[in-house]
Amino acid sequence: MRVSVCVGNYTTTPYYIAGLEVPVCSMEELCFCLRENAFLLDVSLMRDELVEWIDRECGLRELAEELHRLIHRQGSLSAFVTMILEYVGFYDMLEIREVEQILRQGAGLSSIERRKGQIDYLVRSKKYMAAIRGYDGLLAKWSELEQSGGEVPAAKVWGAILHNKAVALTGMMLYGEGAECFKKAFDTDQNPEHYSAYLAAKRMELDESAYISFAAEQTIGYEYTLALEKKMERCAEDWKLQPEFQQLLEVRERRSSGDRHRYLEGVEEIIRNMKNQYRSSAGE
Repeated sequence: MRVSVCVGNYTTTPYYIAGLEVPVCSMEELCFCLRENAFLLDVSLMRDELVEWIDRECGLRELAEELHRLIHRQGSLSAFVTMILEYVGFYDMLEIREVEQILRQGAGLSSIERRKGQIDYLVRSKKYMAAIRGYDGLLAKWSELEQSGGEVPAAKVWGAILHNKAVALTGMMLYGEGAECFKKAFDTDQNPEHYSAYLAAKRMELDESAYISFAAEQTIGYEYTLALEKKMERCAEDWKLQPEFQQLLEVRERRSSGDRHRYLEGVEEIIRNMKNQYRSSAGE
């Protein structure tokens, strides 16, 4: 059994890691976040604000001074993170070397690709509105670089940004906007995944008769429409096994039985859960 002794103070003033927007209140939490999100980190982590937090809030002046010197010597991100992990000792050296390798490999990525990875994390966390704002900013930055003659990644990265923005839009049930975004992604690099997602978004946006008319007008991808219908059937069957579906059935039975009080209680609980999910997706 491994026992870890906490290093530094546990603070009630959290530090929000740049790009991840994850609050940490101790050095152990900081180390955990750095290791689990190593592939998302960039040099924006190396801020005087973090060093000051380590000094003032965690009471680790010695470490803070070393990190401060490293920042102002323009040291590498991998050296900065490794210094923190080794000082705290929350992970063994094998794990620390793995993090160091990930950071060194990521050093070759463009700033756009790094930022995309950070925003993708927001989508996986269902922070959809924050992700949409992030992708819009990233696309604007891309356009600025092109206009100024700057270097930009391959076109498939542009398509991937549009695709993931569309995922966030459909997560907000904005299926029409999501479909348009998936279509732009497909027009960019002709990736079949973009087209399949485009059809799925249109399937959710339109009623059945309108979708049938839409699908009949498609000059490509007939096999994709067939595959989508099979997938929709599987999703419908899977939905029946979910706790949320069972909850809806129970509420419906209360209404049918005339139990108005318990019916309203069930409806209020469902609405409350939906509001909480919306607040989470909006980043509130």
